[in-house]
Amino acid sequence: MTYIHQRITIIQIRKPAQRTINDELQWLGTSLGLFTERDRDRSCFRIFLELLKAAKARQLLSSDDLAEKLQLSRGTVVHHLHKLLNAGIVVAEGKRYLLRQDRLEMLVEEIRKDLWRTCEDMLKMARAIDETLHA
Repeated sequence: MTYIHQRITIIQIRKPAQRTINDELQWLGTSLGLFTERDRDRSCFRIFLELLKAAKARQLLSSDDLAEKLQLSRGTVVHHLHKLLNAGIVVAEGKRYLLRQDRLEMLVEEIRKDLWRTCEDMLKMARAIDETLHA
């Protein structure tokens, strides 16, 4: 049996008091568990923004493209791309990457569907286990 692993993280945090686009993007990414305090240089946030810009322009980016544009090591970029891939935010086409959706609203909607399907699967499994244990 093959399992596709996707880590869906939702963190409930207070919305930003300031309503700048950067604050709102930071809040959205933090709510999705993408940006943490360990990311001191905000490299994951910067990669996410670059992928968002590329999505609007309908461009695919390689890890080398991102590293060069953002002045980051390729290792740092690859680390964060894997995090974004595992979260279901980014998809890979060959050796190039893009956001799963080019609109943030649609991206969140896709994540909501993923979360719903996962909860439905867990509910069915829990029901089957209960029936087995109480038979």
